[in-house]
Amino acid sequence: MIQTKKADWNKRIGRAMDLAGRHPGTVEVLTFYGRVLEFQKALYDGVALQPAPALDRNAPFREQLDVYAAQRQLPALLALVQKTGPAKLAQQAAEMGGGAPEQQRQMLHDFLTSPDGDDPFAFFARVLFQPIAEHLAAAPAADLEGFAGSVCPVCGGKPQVAVLRPEGDGGKRFLVCSLCLTEWEFRRILCPICGEEDHAKLPRYSAEDLVAVRVEACDSCNYYLKGVDMTVDGLAVPLVDEIATAPLDLWAAEHGYTKISRNLMGF
Repeated sequence: MIQTKKADWNKRIGRAMDLAGRHPGTVEVLTFYGRVLEFQKALYDGVALQPAPALDRNAPFREQLDVYAAQRQLPALLALVQKTGPAKLAQQAAEMGGGAPEQQRQMLHDFLTSPDGDDPFAFFARVLFQPIAEHLAAAPAADLEGFAGSVCPVCGGKPQVAVLRPEGDGGKRFLVCSLCLTEWEFRRILCPICGEEDHAKLPRYSAEDLVAVRVEACDSCNYYLKGVDMTVDGLAVPLVDEIATAPLDLWAAEHGYTKISRNLMGF
């Protein structure tokens, strides 16, 4: 099953502000992330006012994302980050703002062609492309029913977070794409990286004060992603709760696990 729900930006923003008030250790990150979400909401709303996109399933998804549209919004994003972002990102924003338009456009293009790279400016490209990609990915996906792969069936992105949604007397697991935010159903006892199926090699770790979010690790390949259990907290917003629980990422790194895909804030 492919989930193509309409994006609820107000819910994401509200959740970020709510969690900022409950998790003092991540209040600065969540406050800034809330501002980023507001920026993305405005970008998404602007894209949504345009004629509905025609997603070509036979062409690479990333090639259908408009680099020029993203570049037009870059100055506003750089100004926002310089004004409200953490010092390192603010410095990167200043450096990028001083670059030639051709260099900025190349950075955006490079992100689309090598999204798993360690480019220090990937944050900016991801902020700009996520809303555009999410809107484009909302096109009907009936032809993708039954997909059970470990990367996004729409854009090929790696999973950002897993979510367990209530289903009957239990829960059904979905993976959420790190770029276009598409959700697709995925087996509960299965590693998205190496395909490990042995329950004993797929440990789950959580903290007492973060019971709805857990590290879903694999001892065969040493990769992990975080899972948000909405059977425990029905108010959770997986994309936001994943960022709010940065201490779990620190714990996972200290224990030798590598994250499948870092979130927007770099955790």
